[in-house]
Parts: sequence; structure tokens; C-alpha cells
Amino acid sequence: IFMVNFHSQPTTYVSHVALRVKDIEKSVKFYEDIMGFKVLKTTEGAVELTADGEKALLTLIYSNSFATKPSKSSGLYHFALLLPRREDLASFLLHIAANRYPIGAADHQVSEAIYLEDPEGNGIEIYSDREPSEWNIANDFIQMTTDPLNTEDLLKEAKEAWTGLPERTVMGHIHLHVSDLEKITDFYVKGLGFDIVLPYYNAVFLSNNGYHHHIAINTWNGASASVPPASSTGLAYYDITYGSQ
Repeated sequence: IFMVNFHSQPTTYVSHVALRVKDIEKSVKFYEDIMGFKVLKTTEGAVELTADGEKALLTLIYSNSFATKPSKSSGLYHFALLLPRREDLASFLLHIAANRYPIGAADHQVSEAIYLEDPEGNGIEIYSDREPSEWNIANDFIQMTTDPLNTEDLLKEAKEAWTGLPERTVMGHIHLHVSDLEKITDFYVKGLGFDIVLPYYNAVFLSNNGYHHHIAINTWNGASASVPPASSTGLAYYDITYGSQ
């Protein structure tokens, strides 16, 4: 089974994401039934979701008093779940089709991806990586594309029915709307030690240890996108696990 581990030490990577939501029942139903998470822990005001039954990958912080996040603001573009095998992505695609849930899809050359939104509009990517030996590197940058996903070829890999997120699913990366590309790039590079992997159409992809990206930032919501109120829905925080320094 292929999976070069870019999501364990000594690599620095995003390991967990927390979202603020208004309707916890609808959100938990979506993350269980559509995405295939299991509830790890429920506390007053938060539900932790897991793939392996041991660690939380996603936490939903909830309150019906949260305001809806303004549309042209900074914050989450999507969080991305990395599946261990291509056949897992194929099974997920069959599952999504059976549930008639709306999606987008793309072939990024380094990976194959499916995109969807949760009931509160939070962006999600679920993907599987190609072998790093197949990644195209030019001018010291990893080349990524946004081509149509060959769903017919992908579905040939579906060997078994979707039964939920595989245990070895990890938080693959996070992609954020920001207001100042240069300033935020400096923060991740000079402050947190990430490397620039690819500058791309008002976006920058960053990673550690040669991955195609652990973090991406963009100004697609406008270079002066406002910071949403702290009590609004959307991204609450995310955790970065540091490699050995």
C-alpha cells in the first residue's frame, strides 16, 4: 500500500482543524453519513470527529448564536482529508454518487481530488496522492495542475463499498483565504519554517520536507478581504504538529 508519510515526524504538518457551526445536529449527520467520520467525544459546545477512533481530525464547535461568516472575508477556503489509497477515493466517489451529493473534482497531477461543502458552506477536499516519483518538478517548484478528473478511470479502482473514512486518513492540508499574500507567506516561511513549493495565480503553496503542500494561501476573495468576526461560523483554528527541530 502506497503512502509516503508526509504527515508524521520529522515533517511539520497540519494535524487537526476546528470549525464553528450553528446547527450541530445537521453538521454531525453530514460528517458521519456523507464524509464517514465517527464521533470520538462530545462535550458541552463541541464534538470531536475521528477516522481511527483514537485521535480527533476535526472538531465542531457549536452555538446557535454564531453569526454566518461574511462571504468575502478571510478564513477557510477548504480543509483537505488525505485518503491512504486511490481505491479509497474511488469508493468514496461511488458513495457520493449513491447519495446524490453535489461535488466538484480535479486532477492536480500530484493528486486526484473531490470537492464538496458541508451544510454550513465550509469547503472540503478529499483526495489521494500519486506516487511522489510521478510528481513533476520544474525550476525547483512542484508543478500542480487543475485538470478534469478522469472519473471513469478512477472508478475502475473501486474494490469495495465505502464504510467510512479509512483508519489511516490524515488531515492532508489546509487552504486559506488571506488578505496579504506577501505578509502571510513571510509568516509561514520565516515564522514557522515552511518552504514555498509553488507560487500560483494569487496563491502560494507551502510545505515541509518536500510535500506538494501542507498549507496554501490565496487572495481570491480580494486582496483586502476583511477578517470575519470571532463569533462567526467557519474556521476556528487549526493545529500544526512540528517535526523534530
